[in-house]
Amino acid sequence: MKLLAKTHYGLEQVLSDELGKLGAAGITILNRAVAFEGSKQLLYSVNYRSRLALSVLVPVSSFGISGQKDLYNGAVAVEWDRYLDPRKTYAVTAVVNSPHFNHSGYAALVVKDAIADFFRRLTLPRPSVDVRDPDLLVNLHISNERVTISLDSTVVPLYRRGYRQGRSEAPLSEVLAAGMIALSGWGADRPLTDGMCGSGTIVSEAGLIACNIAPGKFRKSFGFMRWKDFDAALFRSVRFEAEKRERKSPVKIFGSDISPEACDTARGNLKSAGLEDTVVISGNDFFTTPPPAEEGTLIINPPYGHRLGTDDMTEFYGRIGTTLKHSYEGYHAWILSGDPVALKQVALKPFRKYELLNGDIECRFLGYELYGGSRKRKGTDTL
Repeated sequence: MKLLAKTHYGLEQVLSDELGKLGAAGITILNRAVAFEGSKQLLYSVNYRSRLALSVLVPVSSFGISGQKDLYNGAVAVEWDRYLDPRKTYAVTAVVNSPHFNHSGYAALVVKDAIADFFRRLTLPRPSVDVRDPDLLVNLHISNERVTISLDSTVVPLYRRGYRQGRSEAPLSEVLAAGMIALSGWGADRPLTDGMCGSGTIVSEAGLIACNIAPGKFRKSFGFMRWKDFDAALFRSVRFEAEKRERKSPVKIFGSDISPEACDTARGNLKSAGLEDTVVISGNDFFTTPPPAEEGTLIINPPYGHRLGTDDMTEFYGRIGTTLKHSYEGYHAWILSGDPVALKQVALKPFRKYELLNGDIECRFLGYELYGGSRKRKGTDTL
């Protein structure tokens, strides 16, 4: 079975690595997506266990077009009765970049009509359209003159884990947070802290990783559970195997924020995920409070003026750099920021650089090695 996992820009490689560990074959990295091959069991497993995928699509048809009529003809030729009971509902979403269509909504309407006409030609009832809660969500992708029609096995995006009880003013996507952790190289082998944790997305995702808890554990449903060929016993086995991998975290994880409201929200989210004994939340000021462990990994998503702001961003980021130099020796520190000018005020040389998107904001994710004095002395002793 050919499959396609969608993700955020910049996370394609780490998603590819994750899919390989889950058992995927034929992996090909694309723009904001990874194509791969696998069984129905893998389809269920990726939806349930992937931390880095936004959704998983199952392509059912691919064809070329030279005009709008070709889209209808190609769509009506799909054997829709294999996938959709006429008594059920469906919807079509579209992403279109083609000279033949000026509006993605019109292309989606063409496919919607083709599906309805397919059943009418078989003298069967026309399935109803339900854009809010369809039994089958059809994904249409047109790039120039190439069409791919897929079934969305996820429907509700996978960043909606199901454990979040509250949100801060500008929360990270859970998938982006997990991707940042993956890019940092943290593998629950050293303490992790977020000194500007907000509603706790980064530390929550780190807690799930440390405890080997599948991110799909808290979701009530996936799109494939309403398909004609849904195998409930197979999905139960996928969930059972995932639960057997759970463990007690081998490391402590710390989150702090100057806002009492943010700390309360973070604690509520962690409790919902069963991580209240794994992640410690404290109401501390990043700039005046010593780090919670002698060494570890720090990942922060400070304000950068687009969604949140400070009166003087350059001064704010300068203080971040000063704090890292003076207080975080022995740490690997990572900063996500959409303000490249302010980010330069950190005045440290990064050893890793990644480009990411936080919503529609272009961001840089930079890693810094902050060597402590004792480490320098050890290095000197070996010369």
